[in-house]
Amino acid sequence: MDQRHNDVDRYYSDPLPPPPYVVPKTNSKSIAALVLGILSLTIPYLGFFIGIVAIIFAALALKELRIRMEQGKGLAIAGLVCGIIGTALYAILIILVLLFTVVVSTNVTSTY
Repeated sequence: MDQRHNDVDRYYSDPLPPPPYVVPKTNSKSIAALVLGILSLTIPYLGFFIGIVAIIFAALALKELRIRMEQGKGLAIAGLVCGIIGTALYAILIILVLLFTVVVSTNVTSTY
């Protein structure tokens, strides 16, 4: 009985070192979505197309984040929101420029 008690003490008195802390990786598509979303707000006219790409990257990142154990959900959501705002902003701006061009061109041709 004494022998078994010593074996138990030996196994529990020599603890293994704790496993190293592994920092979860940040999803690269969520970073790309955020960068592209910000660029879609700042680059005139090309922001429409960049915003569409940001929305696609954000959707892919959110899908990957459900499967993998990675960080970056907030980045993906911020990229999605910026991409949507940038796309909508430049879509409205492009439509207004086209309407203005049509109105000006019809007024010019009708006056002659």
